[in-house]
Amino acid sequence: MHSSMPLANESAKALKPKSKHRKGFWLLLVLPILLLAVGLLTPALLGPNRGPRARQNGAGTRPESVTLVALGSEPETTPTASTPLDATPTSKTEALPWSRFRGPNGSGISSDVSIPTKWSESENLKWSTPLPGPGSSSPILTDKLVFVTCYSGIDSQSRQTDTSNLNRHLICLSRQDGQILWNHTEPAVQPEDRYQGMGVPEHGYATNTPVTNGKQVFAFFGKSGVLAFDLEGKKLWQTSVGTQSGNRGWGTASSLIVFEDLVIVNSSEESQTIRALKASDGQEVWKATGSALELAYGTPILAQVDQQRTDLVLAVPGEIWGLNPRTGKLVWYAETSLTGNLSPSLLLEGDTVIAFGGYRSSGSVAVRIGGNGDVTKTHTLWTSRNSSYVSTPVLVDGKLYWIDDKGTYYVSSAKTGELIQRSRVSNITTRDRPVYASAVAIGNHLMFQTRFDGLLVATPTDELSVISQNLFESDKSMCNATPAVDSGELYLRSDSRIYCVSSNK
Repeated sequence: MHSSMPLANESAKALKPKSKHRKGFWLLLVLPILLLAVGLLTPALLGPNRGPRARQNGAGTRPESVTLVALGSEPETTPTASTPLDATPTSKTEALPWSRFRGPNGSGISSDVSIPTKWSESENLKWSTPLPGPGSSSPILTDKLVFVTCYSGIDSQSRQTDTSNLNRHLICLSRQDGQILWNHTEPAVQPEDRYQGMGVPEHGYATNTPVTNGKQVFAFFGKSGVLAFDLEGKKLWQTSVGTQSGNRGWGTASSLIVFEDLVIVNSSEESQTIRALKASDGQEVWKATGSALELAYGTPILAQVDQQRTDLVLAVPGEIWGLNPRTGKLVWYAETSLTGNLSPSLLLEGDTVIAFGGYRSSGSVAVRIGGNGDVTKTHTLWTSRNSSYVSTPVLVDGKLYWIDDKGTYYVSSAKTGELIQRSRVSNITTRDRPVYASAVAIGNHLMFQTRFDGLLVATPTDELSVISQNLFESDKSMCNATPAVDSGELYLRSDSRIYCVSSNK
């Protein structure tokens, strides 16, 4: 409205004095009515949950204020059992085997050199177990257990949009033989995002990877909240983190992480917030709210600045944020050119974080961690047009490797962002977004899980050198999940089964 007002004033100057006053009177009378009408009509035109959240590619607000919840206040939590006395979480979560999405601090790297490079249903397969439903989440591990989520109640073949029968599952299996030890079924809080369009049908309703601290396991079920269980399957608590929907209705994707005694959740889709919950009882400790979180689907990482300071770092459309993980306070931010939806998670290399993603303004950017306030000019190290739309690259010996959702192999420099290699992957036959899973580096090899063409094992070289292409011929379902690895065992999951690959059967 402000841009049109000077034009109206200039037109009024050309009128006779009597007409000028008359026009001004009617303008003052009609303008408030028009503004009120626009305000009332906009949410209706945009649909439910679309009014204040209808931001496309522009930068939104950052969380300059934080809600700190005083201990002892009433949390938005549903306790379901008394928390065991020994459920105090460990602060050394990263010492656990692959306890979160993409392993230790989201690096996607394992030094395990005993993982076989070839497997099939008749070779190097320790066990496989059918799952009660599909999902894109990754398996996580303790020393004896495997956890994975999935969903049921949706007929994907008919492309149904009704979600009234939707359930989410947290499955616990034995690493020894793949036996399902327990299966928690959680009915979805309604209304859910519909199974339609280019969002939910591509990844489903179980995309958030769970996390464990070795004594509890935590699952994020979107609008149904964050749930905690002991390792025997007893539900300890459930906390809502919002029930809204993003303006595109694509569903939720970010995974949980654990910091000290806190479970941190990027609930961007549900409420445009980042929250920290007490691991012991689910009570909300802090909540940071910012509209810029919309379309931020990545999982945060933890970056140690010095002995006293650790930053919680997350990429959002147009910026990278560094927050205090104990309070949620925004410590620093850097503006970027990566606008639109951001799906890949951040990578950490020494004192540098690297972000990928964006649409249509896509690319990558490297920012030095630390600092305070606006560090755009002082801490931005490089920007590049090289990008990954969905999958997170893996960083090995100063180089970034990934296969994007169009089936193109990339290598770029982590120090400068310079493109080293870009080439089509001949091993991939499907061309409709053939890769969603993130790359991992295991031992001396790179591993790229495709959706329908199996898993490619390659050497970390500029030219793509595929050592093997491994498929389970009887499993024709889609594979969106990133592998998990520990102690000579590789864990893979499709929409129908979970597999344990090992040469030590």
